[in-house]
Amino acid sequence: MRYNHIMSFKNKMSPSQVAVSLLASSLLFFSCGKGNSKQIGKPGARQNLIPVEAVIVQPQHLQDKIITTGTLLANEEVELRSEISGRVIAVSFAEGTKVKKGQLLVRINDRELRAQLQQKEIAEKQASDEEKRAQQLFDIKGISQEDYDKIRNSLEMIQAEKEALQSQLAETEITAPFDGIVGLRHISEGGYVTPDMLIASMQEVNPMKVEFSIPEKYTGQLKDGTEITIKVGESEEEHKGTVYAIESKIDLDTRTIKARAKIPNPKNNLIPGSFAKVEIILEEIPDAIVIPSEAIVPELSGQKVYVCINGKANSVPVKSGIRTEDGVQITDGLVPNDTLIVSGLLQLANGKGVQLKISKAD
Repeated sequence: MRYNHIMSFKNKMSPSQVAVSLLASSLLFFSCGKGNSKQIGKPGARQNLIPVEAVIVQPQHLQDKIITTGTLLANEEVELRSEISGRVIAVSFAEGTKVKKGQLLVRINDRELRAQLQQKEIAEKQASDEEKRAQQLFDIKGISQEDYDKIRNSLEMIQAEKEALQSQLAETEITAPFDGIVGLRHISEGGYVTPDMLIASMQEVNPMKVEFSIPEKYTGQLKDGTEITIKVGESEEEHKGTVYAIESKIDLDTRTIKARAKIPNPKNNLIPGSFAKVEIILEEIPDAIVIPSEAIVPELSGQKVYVCINGKANSVPVKSGIRTEDGVQITDGLVPNDTLIVSGLLQLANGKGVQLKISKAD
């Protein structure tokens, strides 16, 4: 019915009106076709390119290192105490000063011991003279072996008692066991000391030690001679040292292992007990390929990245190694001078055209 209605409408038009109508329709048809051709031409194709940023992959020096914390220790440290009880007659050191090994620090009253020693020396001389006479008599059979042995034993007893007194006299003098710094004293001249009383503490502070712990997975990489760097407190000054000892077992509670390193301290500005930030260099790789961590796309079978080849994104499976604060080492999948895409990754697919903006690698 619709077709008939149209036909009937055309039948009412004059031949000239029909011709004008057909010409107008033709012009309208060709005008739309020209408009469509503009939409599918080359400018439209450029609009389909995905704008991305990329970097040129270059080898770089990489340090495999871990960061931990530690405590500074004196190289040697002792608490100075008296081995005997007595009155202090001399304090021969100033608090907080350097002392030399063997230097006299404290003297305890020794008058009574010296008097006893003098008595033993006199008794030793008399016993020695008697032993010599007895030896002469024994040689001519003037006395028996038994009598001579008694005299000889008496001399040796006196000599043993003399040595005991000399040992006690040595204990009245407290000397520095090594070169170092002596701390605050806890006694005064005229005071009475016992073996339980602390006189002072003493430390050898050059070199210093730093004690730290690392996770057990790094135990195979940590060894004697491994270099470390420390920073103390809020200071940014770096102090370098080397590991010299590693604990023989892993702590079962923390799953870590302790180690110690020595740090030169020629200026004595490192103080025992200080908190230290410890950086341990486990390995150095001179030509590692390191990329931004955000350039890696995780997937079920592993990891991949996108590189640009001939204006198109190409996915490449990669294997990662050492991780740094903002980068990841790639051990397989990339080579130097690859163009690595680092942005717009969610929009990419293998073979997708991209519009590059090359960024300078860090």
